[in-house]
Amino acid sequence: MRTQEVFKALSDPTRRRILKLLQSGSLSAGEIAEHFPITKGSLSHHFNVLKAADLLRVERRGQSLVYSLNTTVFEDVAAMLLELFATEASRDRASGAGSPRTVEPGPSPERRRKP
Repeated sequence: MRTQEVFKALSDPTRRRILKLLQSGSLSAGEIAEHFPITKGSLSHHFNVLKAADLLRVERRGQSLVYSLNTTVFEDVAAMLLELFATEASRDRASGAGSPRTVEPGPSPERRRKP
């Protein structure tokens, strides 16, 4: 998995919206373009970034390009994040860093002032 490319691709709201549209199934480039007020050139750039991250699959059907999600990459990213946070959480538990601390209340500001 190309981790940097994946996070770069996911960092842009337009690309996240493209991925969200494809959750319900494959769409042609034209069908996706109907949802965006941007040029086809700009949309093509977003498709290329998503393809470079291997988040999209593309298939030519006649004269149309049809895009679908590559769910394998999403599963890999989810597994990586779960492993990362599970490792951090277990390290925090071992060091006591993640446990809540008891804080003794100090004197209120009024009690600190001397008359």
